[in-house]
Amino acid sequence: MKTEDEKVAILQFELLKWFSQYGRSFLWREKGLSDYQYIIAEVLLQRTRAETISKFYPSFISTFPSWYSLASARLEDIEESLRPIGLYRQRAARLQKLANEMVSRKGILPKNRSELEAISFMGQYIANAVEQIIFGQPTPLLDVNMARVIERVFEPRKLADIRYDPHLQQLSLKVIQHPLSLHLNWAILDFAALICTARIPKCLVCPINSICLYYKELSKEGKD
Repeated sequence: MKTEDEKVAILQFELLKWFSQYGRSFLWREKGLSDYQYIIAEVLLQRTRAETISKFYPSFISTFPSWYSLASARLEDIEESLRPIGLYRQRAARLQKLANEMVSRKGILPKNRSELEAISFMGQYIANAVEQIIFGQPTPLLDVNMARVIERVFEPRKLADIRYDPHLQQLSLKVIQHPLSLHLNWAILDFAALICTARIPKCLVCPINSICLYYKELSKEGKD
């Protein structure tokens, strides 16, 4: 029986190796983007598939290249730009509110966590993304996809909402403590999308099935 620390080390090693060969390539993962470009990508990625946003993102950034352009745009124009991905009713006004706040801050993001989360649209996930991608702090990009991988390998969370489950939060932070934390975050997200899927996961080709509780239970059922 592997200890938790041993399982964390195996997961880190195997998923980074897997990512080096199978990781997805997206514009928002490139170096040299502005804080605005990184944050807009994370906002758009909420509840929308990365492949869908990948096709949409360049045109949106071209139309609204800065916080100021987004803040000063007509709300109807933002809605029209978001229409192809079905987010125009949900996101346009909130995006513009975020842009207005960032313009008032002269584009400067606070490093204090409570101040950061107080900004519009800066829930736990996007605040984590800011800390990891922009500030370079090893912080988990913990969404339902990362949660699924971690829960299957280690154990299910106790609370329905991942934001408030202390063990899942602590474990995800522990998993990401690595010199290549950003790549490890992306590796887990890509792995969840391509291998450890919500329905019909590809367990037989999974590089971490030897430490996965979910796979262990499936194997037991197959023997019964």
